[in-house]
Parts: sequence; structure tokens; C-alpha cells
Amino acid sequence: MSQKTKVSIIKIGGNLIEKDTVLNAFIADFAKLEGPKVLIHGGGKLATQLANQLGIETKMVDGRRITDGETLKVITMMYGGWVSKTIVAKLQAQNCNAVGLSGADLNLIQSVKRPVKTHDFGFVGDVEKVNATALSLLLENEITPVCCAISHDKNGQLFNTNADTIASEIAIALSEKFETELYYCFEKNGVLKDIQDENSVIEHINTQNYNQLLADGIIADGMIPKLHNCFNALERGVKKVYIGSIQMISGKSPLKTTITE
Repeated sequence: MSQKTKVSIIKIGGNLIEKDTVLNAFIADFAKLEGPKVLIHGGGKLATQLANQLGIETKMVDGRRITDGETLKVITMMYGGWVSKTIVAKLQAQNCNAVGLSGADLNLIQSVKRPVKTHDFGFVGDVEKVNATALSLLLENEITPVCCAISHDKNGQLFNTNADTIASEIAIALSEKFETELYYCFEKNGVLKDIQDENSVIEHINTQNYNQLLADGIIADGMIPKLHNCFNALERGVKKVYIGSIQMISGKSPLKTTITE
């Protein structure tokens, strides 16, 4: 049985995208990564800034954006336009041949509208299917997909979609053909025991100590859905999952959180 080719799936958080020097440093390291790779990004803060400039109110519930029709236009402009093409241009400058994609391009990511429970989040999609064949074709031809946090329903409707979930679902879809490693890069060195101490990284989280960390309130808020995506990925075929700063992909920082089942 032939060994699977390793593919790195890397999601970069919005706080890193908006800082040009940080983004440039990340792009340089990402471009140097050997082997096929996929980059996933959002751009929520930049979308909020653009919405404010256009006089469009940003509505949030429990830290999640309500995506009405006007907000969807702003998100599409920012994620699929400015952020995507800026990243692709910077990668081309590093001799990394990349293509920017939304979930509608190549029928890449199909979603369904999130069901209304306590809140109607509007045009927010929950991922149903990833086109692994199209992604594989790009990777096998040494083209790096740069995927933004927009999906579609195959009926002409775009959806705002959680970028962490898109990264997880892409890693899962590609795991049948490749050995997939998933990296969540954000502004911290990993999952922290003490939010005030940048070096208090929890080096290893599994299903057992995760429940204790939840009970102790160490893992809370936005880190809960992020870790849910991590465990979901591992259960469905992804080889390795890491959370940390952009330095972890280059090995410049030994600090990161490794997630295992």
C-alpha cells in the first residue's frame, strides 16, 4: 500500500489578516512550507469596518454575526474580494502559485441555511459537502487553494460560513486521499491556561482533559467551537491537529497546542 502524500490545511484568523506586517510574515512562512497546502481565511473585522463605512449595522448574537442580505454583500466583497486577492497576490510574490476560491467556485463547499432555533442568523450556512476531487486536482498540479469563509447551496444562494468549520471539513474531505494535518493559526501561542500569560500554553489536549478544562472554565467562549472542530476532524480521518501562532508552521516557536483523541 503506497504512502499517502501529506497535505497541510492552515486556517488563519482575522486578527492576523488585518495587520499587514503579521500577514506578510505569515505568507512568507506559508509559501516556504514543503508539499501541497491549503489556506483558509475569514476577515470578520475588516468586514465590520467596511460595513460601518457603508452605514450598515453589524448585529451580533453570542459573538456570532447575523448575516442579513446587505451584510452578505459586504462579506462577499471583503472575504471573496479584497482579502482573498490580497493573499493570493502576496503568495504569487513568494513564488507560490495560488488561486482564491469561495465555496461556490468549482462547487467547492455546499451548505444548507442554518436552522432557526433561538435566533435566525440569516444567510449563514452549515457545511454539507466539500468537493475533494476539485481540491485534489489543484493540489496535484502544484496550485495552492486559498479558500474564504463563503459557501453556497447549489441553488444560487451564497452563505457566510464559519472559517474554522470550513478548515475542518476540507481537512476531513481530503483525508481519504491524503494524510491531512490541520493548523489553526491565531494571535496566541496556543490554548492558554491563563489568558494573561502568553506562555501558559496547554501543550496537549485530548477528550479526557478537555472536559476537565471545560469544567474549570479554562476553555470557554470562542475556543469551545474551535476545539469541537478539532475533535470532529480527528474522529473523521484527519491525522494531526494543532492550535497556535503563525510561528508554529515554520518551527520558529516551539509553543503550540496539539489536539489528540
